[in-house]
Amino acid sequence: MNILITGINGFVGSNFTEKWKEHHILYGLDITQNPKDGMIAIYNWEQLTEIPETDAIVHLAGKAQDTKNESEAAEYFAVNTGLTQKIFDYFLESSTQKFIFFSSVKAAAESVHGEYLIEDAAPAPKGPYGESKIKAEEYLLSKLSQAEKLQKKVYIVRPCMIHGPGNKGNLNLLYQVVSKGIPWPLGAFDNRRSFCSIDNIAFAVEQLIVRDDIPSGIYQVCDDEALSTNELIGLINESLGKKTLIWKLPKAFMTAAAGVCGALHLPLDKERLRKLTENYVVSNRKIKSALGIEKMPISAREGIRKTLESFKKVES
Repeated sequence: MNILITGINGFVGSNFTEKWKEHHILYGLDITQNPKDGMIAIYNWEQLTEIPETDAIVHLAGKAQDTKNESEAAEYFAVNTGLTQKIFDYFLESSTQKFIFFSSVKAAAESVHGEYLIEDAAPAPKGPYGESKIKAEEYLLSKLSQAEKLQKKVYIVRPCMIHGPGNKGNLNLLYQVVSKGIPWPLGAFDNRRSFCSIDNIAFAVEQLIVRDDIPSGIYQVCDDEALSTNELIGLINESLGKKTLIWKLPKAFMTAAAGVCGALHLPLDKERLRKLTENYVVSNRKIKSALGIEKMPISAREGIRKTLESFKKVES
């Protein structure tokens, strides 16, 4: 298959290139055009009309969530919403038959209040990242009937936190903290979160591209099992060959401490404590049903172990 991937130089785009280059003809679209192994060519956004015909567009380009809250809201909407509209309009006018937009579970919900998050939940994003993603989704859905008349398929993929080789996100930060032997003080909060291995998301997206029996729609993608932060820290220490140090300090004490730290403008404020200790479990039943599979290719623990091994290789 001929595939155009936007945001090709990012973490997900780089991993997709490595996994797909032997089986597909790949073109890239990004702000920089440095040669990349596995890419026929990489174009910039002003060269859309120069890109050869493709079978599918995988739209990864976007502004990631800024954990430091230093980005302006307008930046998110210009990139996450505006660029999506631009590439989707191009898709509608092209001969390309499939469009895959990488949204986020944060477009559906900042927090999960029930047992798990499903695709049918009424969207309730909080903040410009999730809000800009849902606006992009709404634009695609408003044009869905037009796409279907042209016999084109449109997939909105909502992954939870993706991890794998080259990942520099929160999992890498946690790895750095644990590797220094710093005890984890929030062991009393036995929260559970869904993660998404790059292997599982690459498999799911490739299936959307190569198969013709999967209907357009919104699909959440994650590993089959949710993990607690305590389990995650245990896996990190297992990878490092170290003893796991988890302190189960009273929840009330940590909540009070976070309030004091927030007043003193220290890193652990109440909002960060909430994000570190809340449950965020995502259902992947819909995508597995559409693909006709019972399990994703690799388990959550296997995926985390592979990512941790990649961190060790970078350090060595």
